[in-house]
Amino acid sequence: MKVVVIQGPNLNLLGHREQNIYGPMKLEEIHTQMESIAKQNNMEIEFFQSNLEGEIVDRVQECIGDADGIIINPAAYTHTSIAIRDAISAAAMPTVEVHISNINRREEFRAKSLTAPVCTGQIVGFGPFGYHLAMISMTQILGEIDAQKQAQAAAQAKVEA
Repeated sequence: MKVVVIQGPNLNLLGHREQNIYGPMKLEEIHTQMESIAKQNNMEIEFFQSNLEGEIVDRVQECIGDADGIIINPAAYTHTSIAIRDAISAAAMPTVEVHISNINRREEFRAKSLTAPVCTGQIVGFGPFGYHLAMISMTQILGEIDAQKQAQAAAQAKVEA
């Protein structure tokens, strides 16, 4: 199983920007923790960060046929990007949206996520630990999909026998 983690604008500045909101942890440290969880669960994981909307759209599209799931923090594009929303919808795979801060407790314009309605779920407000929760969620979701496929294959084999 392969999961692609897509990070939006300014997340490359974690550990430096607004530590009172995002904390002191750097993006690389978050990714190291996610790699550890992936390894424990025999999952392949890949990371991508961009400050450019079109590059994020391209990376979501590249997941089609190449990945089993997406963990995405669209950052500021959460509230503005119909293009990223449409790419997630078109990818049609399990997608978990993560936000380090609780977007519902911040400025009014941050409370509306355009991308969440096309995601499997959304995790907000748990700081960097939200990425750990996203990995647990994705592991569970992909495990359930795999179990369902195996059950369907066994049922089909029984019919054919």
